[in-house]
Amino acid sequence: MMSEDNFKELSPNPQKGLYSSAHVVSGIPIPKTQRVQLFNSDEWEEFTEEWASSLESSYHSVRRFSGSGDKGLDVAGFVLSNQFSDGWDNYQCKFYDHPLTPSDVWVELGKVIYYTYRGDYTTPRKYYFVAPKQVGTKLGNLLSNAVKLKEELQNNWVKYCEDGITSTSKIKLEDGLLKHLDSFDFTIFDSISLVKMIEQHASTNFHVVRFGGGLGVRPEPVIPLEDTVSLNHRYIRQLLHVYAKSKGLDTQCVDLKLINNDDDLLMNFRRQRERFYHAESLRNFSRDTLPSGVFENLQNDIFDGVVDSYEASHKCEMSRLRVIMAQAAVITIDANPLSSVTRPRDKQGICHQLVNDSRLNWSESDE
Repeated sequence: MMSEDNFKELSPNPQKGLYSSAHVVSGIPIPKTQRVQLFNSDEWEEFTEEWASSLESSYHSVRRFSGSGDKGLDVAGFVLSNQFSDGWDNYQCKFYDHPLTPSDVWVELGKVIYYTYRGDYTTPRKYYFVAPKQVGTKLGNLLSNAVKLKEELQNNWVKYCEDGITSTSKIKLEDGLLKHLDSFDFTIFDSISLVKMIEQHASTNFHVVRFGGGLGVRPEPVIPLEDTVSLNHRYIRQLLHVYAKSKGLDTQCVDLKLINNDDDLLMNFRRQRERFYHAESLRNFSRDTLPSGVFENLQNDIFDGVVDSYEASHKCEMSRLRVIMAQAAVITIDANPLSSVTRPRDKQGICHQLVNDSRLNWSESDE
């Protein structure tokens, strides 16, 4: 019979600062290395493709090979050009429910030996294994001992490589192929830790969506000097037409002198221009931190939020401009990943982007 001394009263974790409002909403954060272990094979493949984009700054180009007939290639980083002959590295991605063992990779090593012997591609500078469960102790030791790795591949060739490299024929380790293996540099084989993959993935615009954690600090927008104003921007030409109409002037020959001679128009123009560059800054921030399409979806949300007011009757174009600016500022965009870093001026500036794209007009005088 168990006594009461065998039981302890449940109590909160005494560690100070453990709980926060974020924990109440989302629970205690899962470390990224553990989150990866919850991926299925499709998610690991998606993560691998996202991670590969982080390598692009180190190479001339990065290409992912997939499907049958890939000849043992997975993700290749090309050094000087898109040609194997100008140097390349291979990243072999494996999804298993256990740390990689030697038996998991013998056929991959065999493919490299065989296809470089045939001349299908040159020997890579480095050949890395990457896997969610990483590399087991035995394989890790072999990768650190090139002589032993070569010896063990030869011993396991018949079992794993002879019928495993290609389904069309047996690949016997003899004659020229054997000499090629003997002279092959086995120091090129290595592995990349999961921690390093996650660190590299953090430099991509997929990372926040994949692992959460919120967006980083958004840089303050840079507003170009006023003497750089260009009539090549459609929204600028449209604004000048609105201003001219508001003053009863000819709209066929407006220029910047119109606003320079009117303090009220000049202040309005400066606000509109600042709003435009705030939106441009947000576009750039989205491009650098989030997958493509996020900012375009935000633009669509702003369009949907103002279009009915835009199409309503207004006493003049200046009135419509003011109504749309006020409407845009209060549009709710909670569903968009950029919502936490989007300010009223960004939403107003997006309207000017929409004018540049001819989805909206400030004036009917300039098409």
